[in-house]
Amino acid sequence: MFEISGEDFRDASRGPRANAAASTGGRCGPVGTVGVMSTLTQRPFVFLDVDGPLIPFRSRPVAEGHPPGGRETGRHPDGDGGNPLLERLDPGDGRRLLALKCQLVWATSWMGDANEVVAPRLGLPELPVVGWPDTDDRIGPGLHWKTAPLVAWAAGRPFVWLDDELTEADRRWVARHHPVRALLHRVDPEVGLTSADFTRVERWLDDRGDDS
Repeated sequence: MFEISGEDFRDASRGPRANAAASTGGRCGPVGTVGVMSTLTQRPFVFLDVDGPLIPFRSRPVAEGHPPGGRETGRHPDGDGGNPLLERLDPGDGRRLLALKCQLVWATSWMGDANEVVAPRLGLPELPVVGWPDTDDRIGPGLHWKTAPLVAWAAGRPFVWLDDELTEADRRWVARHHPVRALLHRVDPEVGLTSADFTRVERWLDDRGDDS
């Protein structure tokens, strides 16, 4: 039901508890080997939405020397993929995401296309992908359709969720149904991820006692 993709996440029905994996080099990145899983299986997930956080509604300036859409990587010969909004992707976001002490996971309606289209433009490796239920049955009023599936996918592991549609209803539900700490951080979709957003996530990941 909650499918994931990636070479080291083959058994979607068992979920991350049985398919626990670790990042290489102590940072986010490709899934590591079984030999280091015992020490890193509890590294928090960071669930990534695409539209809003990574592709903002408004165009945004990109750091000098780093063209928008990751063009300097040369990893996407198909140009803009038919979507001009991809020019709003900032490779700087990819570098900051990879530096986080976590395991990155796509949590977006882009599904596997995030690995094919978005990741190369951000300089990200192929990441696990959360699959969504076929129905949009919501467990509680005002609850986002992703909330319950993400809690189930996390399987008791700490996580950060970066999305532009989060509300207090989602935070309350997760606080009641997720046994460990979680940070549900709303990103302003007009501007996308900012330095302030990254600082908030970095501090939360560094401070294991802060559940807010």
